[in-house]
Amino acid sequence: MEFGPVAVEAAEGAILAHSLHAGGLRLRKGRTLSAEDIAALAGAGIAEVTVARLAPGDLSEDAAAARIAAAIAPDAATLGLSISAPFTGRVNLFAEAPGVLRVERAAVDALNAVDQAITLATLPDHARVQARQMVATVKIIPYAVASAQVTRALEGLGPTPIRLHSFRPGRVALILTRTPGMKESLLAKGAATIEARMTALGLTLAPPVIVAHETAAVAAALGAAEGDLLLILGASATSDVADTCPSGLLAAGGRLTRFGMPVDPGNLLFLGDLGGRPVVGLPGCARSPALNGADWVLERLAAGLAVGDRDIAAMGVGGLLKEIPARPQPRAGRQAPVAPARPRVAVLVLAAGAGRRMRGADKLLEPVAVGMPVLRAVAEAAGASQADEVIAVLPPGNAARRAALEGTGARIVEATECAEGMAASLRAGIAALGPETDAAIVLLADMPEVEAGDINRLIAAFDPVEGREICRAVSAAGRPGHPVLFGRRFFESLAALKGDRGAREVVREAGEFVTDVATAGEGAVIDLDTPEAWAAWRSGAPL
Repeated sequence: MEFGPVAVEAAEGAILAHSLHAGGLRLRKGRTLSAEDIAALAGAGIAEVTVARLAPGDLSEDAAAARIAAAIAPDAATLGLSISAPFTGRVNLFAEAPGVLRVERAAVDALNAVDQAITLATLPDHARVQARQMVATVKIIPYAVASAQVTRALEGLGPTPIRLHSFRPGRVALILTRTPGMKESLLAKGAATIEARMTALGLTLAPPVIVAHETAAVAAALGAAEGDLLLILGASATSDVADTCPSGLLAAGGRLTRFGMPVDPGNLLFLGDLGGRPVVGLPGCARSPALNGADWVLERLAAGLAVGDRDIAAMGVGGLLKEIPARPQPRAGRQAPVAPARPRVAVLVLAAGAGRRMRGADKLLEPVAVGMPVLRAVAEAAGASQADEVIAVLPPGNAARRAALEGTGARIVEATECAEGMAASLRAGIAALGPETDAAIVLLADMPEVEAGDINRLIAAFDPVEGREICRAVSAAGRPGHPVLFGRRFFESLAALKGDRGAREVVREAGEFVTDVATAGEGAVIDLDTPEAWAAWRSGAPL
């Protein structure tokens, strides 16, 4: 890659390395400079810009990141993962369900050792994750990297360097022991805490069985227990392999595979097997909701991962979990840190307009393929994207448009005041969003060349932390168009619009929150409003 300052007149087609502000001109870094950009820079009196230009054999940052992510998770759904579209050289991988993440450290280390420009960051091996949580990110640091280096980086990856093991449904039996004089409240607290743990892992806890803290009683309870996983929470801490609860396991015909673990709190856990079912003797700290070593064992078992003597012995590094001032653990009622997660995004397909410029025809029912009206094609593109929901805004009582959307999965809402103009459609769409929605993509229903990939790039670009809260599609020539993503910050502004102004005013006033997202071709600016425009588009003539 070539990098450095060049004269403005020589910068066309190069990548702008630093954002520029000159008068009303605002160009973000990473933009491929067009002829129009060069003219605007020259007109603003800027004589020199710092740019990057790909050399022969280079891959752009987005292409390289996408290639590496695809190799990490070649069949993402099978691995329990989803992959974002690339943006600014970054591709994120997300968990699709709660579970335990497995990471091959040697493979990740090998990839990161090939070239300083190529990076892969992941959560730790055996990390417990929630649905939609980010588990890994590929980042290409410069604007381009040699294709040969990407090939080298992929050679040491192996078939599945990252895999999610989702939690499996199952039944859990809990045996509580009691000693004379033991408070009922202590038994109830232990049972409630364990039930909360099991529920969070997708497991069903049967009503606990309470027995005397005696070997024979524990053995009898284990022999009668029904469940895929058997838990014992003793009234007194287990302090030896010959103590009451481990002895009860052996007396029931079971096998003890591990006593003690190098995790604090959680040292006094024991692990065994009874008829092919795992048995976990819980440490006393399991009565507290704070993280302890038993959680690590239970998470792996719930995800279908084998846990043995060597697995527990390897938990020492990172196993200091005891609450200390430098790293407090969450207690009941205390908010735990929120992990980065894939945003919840809805697509608003605006299809309530009258289309008067079509002179009597309905432009949204114009076919783009045999039996495929444009309204349906746009809704299907939205449905094929990584958005969580598609909402189609229609005029009241339009049976033909409703019929065009059948089977697309789009949720239909009506803009009762659609005669007012586009603002009414936006208000109806925003009102239909759920409280969990992080962003909404406004997509016009008469844009036949918008594809699912365009929508995915907007979702990938959205990052409130980085200030990218409005993401606007631009054509390959740099012309701004649609669709446009709006973060939740702007929902109130969209809901307050009146008349036929649309969202352009919100974008104009948003300033630093707006990011332009390049899309292929001219689909971002092709909307067909007249019979002449439709005829020209079908003939391939310039619009």
